[in-house]
Amino acid sequence: MNNWKEIKSEEEFYSILKKSNTQTQIIFKDSTSCGISAYAKHRLTEGNDKLIGKADFNYLDLLNYRSVSNLIASELNIGHQSPQIIVLKNEVPVHTVSHHSIDPEKIAAYV
Repeated sequence: MNNWKEIKSEEEFYSILKKSNTQTQIIFKDSTSCGISAYAKHRLTEGNDKLIGKADFNYLDLLNYRSVSNLIASELNIGHQSPQIIVLKNEVPVHTVSHHSIDPEKIAAYV
């Protein structure tokens, strides 16, 4: 997914949070060793055309950056899930979904 920006630090998360004031942000938290997460990533890749140009895409490999994943859950006051989509507007999560419920068409309704 060429248009996804990787999140590797707390600073990058805070930057994404601020950017959500001017552009909708999507965070995809991926557990790279999980089959359900791989399926969700595939669905996002296949349905990416429904979201391109409507939001910035951000990707978090939560196995390598678990502390960043924990920070996101804490700062946004949402439960940690994997895989998980978080849609941010004005520094607030307006939609969060996980596992088999990750569907680009439904996510598009929130961006």
